[in-house]
Amino acid sequence: MVPEAPQKQVGHGLEPAGPGWFVLNARDARWLQGVFGAGTTFEGSDGGEFEQLGINLNVMEPGQPMCMYHREQEQEDFLVLAGECLLLIEEETRELKAWDFVHCPAGTDHVFVGAGTGPCLVLAVGSRSGGEIVYPVSELAQRHHAGVPQETNEPKEAYAPFPRGQDAPFRESWLG
Repeated sequence: MVPEAPQKQVGHGLEPAGPGWFVLNARDARWLQGVFGAGTTFEGSDGGEFEQLGINLNVMEPGQPMCMYHREQEQEDFLVLAGECLLLIEEETRELKAWDFVHCPAGTDHVFVGAGTGPCLVLAVGSRSGGEIVYPVSELAQRHHAGVPQETNEPKEAYAPFPRGQDAPFRESWLG
């Protein structure tokens, strides 16, 4: 029998405090906010990490990238739940709106950037296999403040110029 994971208060929200099943409303989860928007992973920071799948909710304001332009060794999938954003993918730009689904097979260069007149909410799902990640040089991504000046496979190097996200109280406007 799999036990229920206890939850603990961290910052302004809750996170699992160990392994096991749990129910956590997005409004009650721990949220971080910073240069790359706001988001929650639903995971714990010590013992409540997900081993196989990462499940994230990401909120970007117009012009705000979700992360740095990158590719991974495993597939990633995304569903725009509310608002509008730009998908920069394989050096092309696509306009997305609520309920657009994006499938990125392994090795697909991509990043999302908020667009429109208000926040954009994106559900992201990806593998936690620990495979290599690459941040390629992309003029397109650099124009949207989401590109590295020199290719790297080190997240610490790609994100070095930016402050880390900070604990933030949940805002109802984030969920559309």
